Amino acid sequence: MLGAIGKLYGFVADVRNNLYDRGVFKSYSLGARTISIGNITTGGTGKTPLVAYIANMLAEAGEKVCILTRGYGRQNPRSRVLVSDGATVLVDALTGGDEPVELARKLIGKAIVVADADRVSAAVWAKEKFGITAFVLDDGFQHRRAKRDLDIVCIDATKPFGNGGVLPGGTLREPLENLDRADTLVITRSNLVESTDDIKGKLRHEKAKSSIFESTLKIVRLSELDGFLRSEARSSITEKSGVYAFCALGNPQSYVSLLDLDGFGVTGFKPFADHHIYSQGDIDELEADARSKNSAALITTAKDAVKLSGLKFTLPCYVSEVEVFLSDQDAFRDLVLSA
Repeated sequence: MLGAIGKLYGFVADVRNNLYDRGVFKSYSLGARTISIGNITTGGTGKTPLVAYIANMLAEAGEKVCILTRGYGRQNPRSRVLVSDGATVLVDALTGGDEPVELARKLIGKAIVVADADRVSAAVWAKEKFGITAFVLDDGFQHRRAKRDLDIVCIDATKPFGNGGVLPGGTLREPLENLDRADTLVITRSNLVESTDDIKGKLRHEKAKSSIFESTLKIVRLSELDGFLRSEARSSITEKSGVYAFCALGNPQSYVSLLDLDGFGVTGFKPFADHHIYSQGDIDELEADARSKNSAALITTAKDAVKLSGLKFTLPCYVSEVEVFLSDQDAFRDLVLSA
């Protein structure tokens, strides 16, 4: 039954794309260089670190950068929220969304962040208010109302194509052959699998002319939660054994794999639904489970940490911050800056 619904969903997606291709549905220029980073699957693909990487790259090249994001999980998804004016993070995660706030914190001095489901209207507003010269569309592959100069699609090496089915029978947002729209494909989390050869082979079969890059995620900074929330992030862990991990990500198992790769001794792990808003009860249950496993501390991601302000911890809680590294950084930079 789900497979049949998925075929119908894929058919509707194809009809919609065809209407955009024929100009029946109109796409609008945002009036500045526009780079889209998106997915063809649901769930986390390691997209947010790549968004930050590209925004930073554009800022260093002298662009006035604005990230346009829908801001999943925020309190009022239909509102427009200025998450950051480039100098200050202006809202909390409940108002602006966890990923927008995470990006805003990471890109202080580098990028403005706006959460709005209508990214075309948001772009007009941001350009007039801030003089934007480059937009980065977060999760923009299916958002075809906004024209883009470069269309990048992330493929998660740990879960590249799901079961091959389209929603709700699988994890594909649209049929795989629609990757033909993409200019560039980035295989993310490539350091968490033995080889990406099969993935690259399938991608080349679907999109032979597209450039393909690989990226890795690495933990670059560890901070105590309080220090992180005060923007006083500093290396804090001297002993990596005995940590209890928790997160609310689209692909939570990838976080455990990353911790294992970095030499952490993970004693327990609790995943929550993507964009989960934490309560004090959640923290109390986490700590009880951690203690039952003789864990010395908790550890979580920056995306989760921005939602933990005001909650009380009796165990140390650490925040792991990651950055993305491209297989051919110079070629990727040239591609983005020449778009």
